[in-house]
Amino acid sequence: MTNSAPAEPTPSVLAALIARVAREDAAAMRALYELTAAKLFGVALRILVKREWAEEALQESFVNIWRHAGDYQESLAAPLTWMSAIVRNRSLDCLRRQHVGRTDAGAGFAGFAEWSDAFDETLSDDARDPVDAALVSQSARRLAYCMQRLDAHQRQAVALAYLRDASHGEIAATLAVPLGTVKSWVRRGLEKLRTCMGATQ
Repeated sequence: MTNSAPAEPTPSVLAALIARVAREDAAAMRALYELTAAKLFGVALRILVKREWAEEALQESFVNIWRHAGDYQESLAAPLTWMSAIVRNRSLDCLRRQHVGRTDAGAGFAGFAEWSDAFDETLSDDARDPVDAALVSQSARRLAYCMQRLDAHQRQAVALAYLRDASHGEIAATLAVPLGTVKSWVRRGLEKLRTCMGATQ
């Protein structure tokens, strides 16, 4: 008898659980958490990098899921897509909170100083998905090395643009800097990143 990874929950299973959560079914909420928390934590971690921030965002996201389960419409989005959008929004809010009060412009975004460790931990959390792990394991470490070689602001802007798929306007709003500054950070950061990634292959 061979061991196999647990099957991914189907959209219909998740949709049924969300419908029960909308009726304030605590048991359904626990089941929904157990089925999706690991994957949704990965979404938060890729945006926020720091595990404690990702954990906070995930907790807040499940509070929102509990409160707004009745708003979910299966015809508009798959359950995991809807939940992932909530996590991304809460993670962005968390990122804004962490950014507020950082008055030392030279310090940059401290969370990205731990990029390599966080990425390794993310891969470990995703161990149940061997296909994804195989695709990113080698490139992740190369990317981590090259990201650390960018200036702090460039690293932050590039990460928001390509890990969160944020637009330049969204990044400017998040970081409270002019749009032109964001464009410059992303452009110069990508140039350095491409050069580094090519040299380390």
